[in-house]
Amino acid sequence: MEIKPYRHEVKYYECDRMGITHHSNYIRFMEEARVDWMDQLGFGFDRMEAEGVVSPVVAVECRYRQPSTFKDVIEIMPSVAETTALKLVISYTMTVGGHVVCTGTSTHCFMENGRPVSLATRFPDFYAKMMECSKNE
Repeated sequence: MEIKPYRHEVKYYECDRMGITHHSNYIRFMEEARVDWMDQLGFGFDRMEAEGVVSPVVAVECRYRQPSTFKDVIEIMPSVAETTALKLVISYTMTVGGHVVCTGTSTHCFMENGRPVSLATRFPDFYAKMMECSKNE
């Protein structure tokens, strides 16, 4: 399955007084890309939550490489970095014009009725698509 990168155009309000994208926005960009990625896999957060499963973020990390500025289009490519029965780590590579501006990861668990749930057991089709995607990248 081919996944297309998520594209985010930096808005003026996302920049600091130096004219560069404020560091806190990259976490939001990762979330936007994650939501888009899951939609591309055919299993969006809206569907998952409608079926009673939530996906809290348990850790997040960003490494800033180069600044981006107002009107830059950041392409964000998520991929599966690690998965276990109860945990998913997604990595993100963010580029502007082919240059890496930021890399990061977000770690998630999945819960149903307040208890951990295995994606492989609860949503085997989604899990298979996700794993297929990770093998291709």
